[in-house]
Amino acid sequence: MSSSLPFRDADLPLAERVRDLVSRLTLDEKVSQMLHTCAAIPRLGIPAYDHWNEGLHGVGRNGRATVFPQIIGLAASWDPALVKRVATSISDEARAKHHEALRRFGETGQYQGLTFWSPNINIYRDPRWGRGQETWGEDPVLTGELASAFVAGMQGDDPEHLKTAACAKHYAVHSGPEKDRHAFNAVVSAHDLWDTYLPAFEKLVREAKVEIVMGAYNRTLGEPCCASRFLLLDILRERWGFAGHVVSDCWALSDIHKHHGVTSDPVDSAALALLRGCDLSCGCTFDLLGEAVRRELVAEADLDRALGRHLATRFKLGLFDAPERVRWAAIPVSVVGSARHAKLAYEAAVRSCVLLKNQDAILPLRSDLRSLYITGPQVASVDALLGNYYGLPARCTTLLEGITAALPEGVRCDYRPGCLASTPKRNELEWAEYEASRCEVTVVCLGLTALLEGEEGDAIASGSRGDREDILLPADQLAFLGRLIERGAKIVVVLTGGGALSLGSLADKVHAILWAGYPGQEGGRAVADLLFGHATPSGKLPVTFYHRIEDLPAYEDYAMRGRTHRWFEGETAYPFGFGLGYGRIVYSELDTPGKWTGKGLLRVTVTVTNAGARAAEEVVQLYATEIEADEHGPVPRENLLAFRPVKLAAGQSRTVRFSVPAERLRLVDDEGRRERVPAAFTVVAGGCSPAPDAVSKGAAEPVRARVRAS
Repeated sequence: MSSSLPFRDADLPLAERVRDLVSRLTLDEKVSQMLHTCAAIPRLGIPAYDHWNEGLHGVGRNGRATVFPQIIGLAASWDPALVKRVATSISDEARAKHHEALRRFGETGQYQGLTFWSPNINIYRDPRWGRGQETWGEDPVLTGELASAFVAGMQGDDPEHLKTAACAKHYAVHSGPEKDRHAFNAVVSAHDLWDTYLPAFEKLVREAKVEIVMGAYNRTLGEPCCASRFLLLDILRERWGFAGHVVSDCWALSDIHKHHGVTSDPVDSAALALLRGCDLSCGCTFDLLGEAVRRELVAEADLDRALGRHLATRFKLGLFDAPERVRWAAIPVSVVGSARHAKLAYEAAVRSCVLLKNQDAILPLRSDLRSLYITGPQVASVDALLGNYYGLPARCTTLLEGITAALPEGVRCDYRPGCLASTPKRNELEWAEYEASRCEVTVVCLGLTALLEGEEGDAIASGSRGDREDILLPADQLAFLGRLIERGAKIVVVLTGGGALSLGSLADKVHAILWAGYPGQEGGRAVADLLFGHATPSGKLPVTFYHRIEDLPAYEDYAMRGRTHRWFEGETAYPFGFGLGYGRIVYSELDTPGKWTGKGLLRVTVTVTNAGARAAEEVVQLYATEIEADEHGPVPRENLLAFRPVKLAAGQSRTVRFSVPAERLRLVDDEGRRERVPAAFTVVAGGCSPAPDAVSKGAAEPVRARVRAS
């Protein structure tokens, strides 16, 4: 094989290199590249390449890696800068692991490549969805901002080569039910499609320049998402100008004929998906494209177009260039699981935890505490740290290990699990409830793991293919908590899980609740430091916590009315954006222009003061509410306009300035156009969504100002 072939010349334009390589391939060789498992082409010196790699919150399924908090927890930081640092660390490890495998074996396999099928930017519209833990929450603005930062950290800043290729998934209108995902048809209004389900995808394509988009399993408005003219051609390519490649979800193309009933056989499905804009298939069906060409269902030029798109991604990654030409190839393998990355994982874990209740300021635990009891089924569980789509940390600190290590000597402490995570105890005797009542404070670690919620094949303890049927804690955990309360234990609850959980009526009878999500390898240290006051809680909920699942519409209903902080009208358990700290935050001096033309930027300033005696971190949130608009479309209860994390020393005040783009303030009409200019709205600045009962739960009093169209 000659090194002088044009596709090997790194100084030639990308399009010319791709065109040259495609022109040298036979039809069979082209087809061999159309599945995620791309075959080697020895005569051209091209090694095999597997596109399927996972990097949701750390390099996944490929041995040792730093495991950061699951994405729903990282979203609770509300901090794009932190998210970018985490994604940069993930891509560092990805590059190092990829090149080490090449050096050792001369090739890489599945999960060892550089095309990463993350982030998941579906809207977490319903807490029953087990994969909601993979998302950035329920709000399109928060999702778009955080996921864009993630893409920036994954793809890097080199003008010549991508560091890794990120992927926006699952496009589009995809959030359960998990058991029906292969046949489900998501029916949505034009308003909800453009107001809720598409904005984050548009932002990642237009602004973040994400390299890959993955089609979803389901149909949307009758078309299979991986073969949708409307989604893939009309919107993604023509309207948004997407220049990367589209990959199917795994084995999704077989659903087109097996479950959606749109085509009659796999060859027809392959042809339809190719013509409708799918460029690469995970798992199946595109291996039949040679037959589709022979049947004249597609032309070879159609195959060339799709092949060129995902080959271009491999060129952008430097996979056809000498390693010394690729800046990222020099990242040393010593970064994998490094002390620096562990430190960042700890910081992210601290920032991901959300303090929901702190009655009588029981937290941080008193320095003169004499006895502590630790119990609950998640205390010693590694699964309670990892969530799904995880790598393997060299060291993983459970909640029990973290609390024990932080415990001052001289404090009497004991531990028993107390109950099982999801099954009844078989022994009527249970000593934990008796022992707990004899200690000053009991830390009860309850909640879920990815065995109970997640993707259909992972959550093996779920009766609903990974979804939840309720938001209440499992019955046996609630019963155990109830027995502890009856015996008079003073309880701090630590909740693990990927979304909204409810303690029901027992929430009023415990002293504190700390939601930890799935906090990653350093979760035990982070939770312990928050409990003992060595760190300060700053996380804010990226989803609404509801009281009862009965307060929500049917799970299968994709209409947004009655869901999320934007459209839910009832009383919440804890509102979107909520999270307590150990200090006292005061908002004042909100300044707006009072009049707004409907164009340009809306400039807002607000003063934030830490009136407490210790340093604090606050996420300043800006909302539009009490919106007056025409009758050409629904009006949300509130819209998130902007947010900013700030650090405040004790007694410090800061003026926070926002410049809100007009796009954030315009409303979507019934036809899906974002053109409606509100006649008036109230700007609210505070530490959470402006829910009526937020202050009574401990949130800072927000400040408000009315703005009218000029």
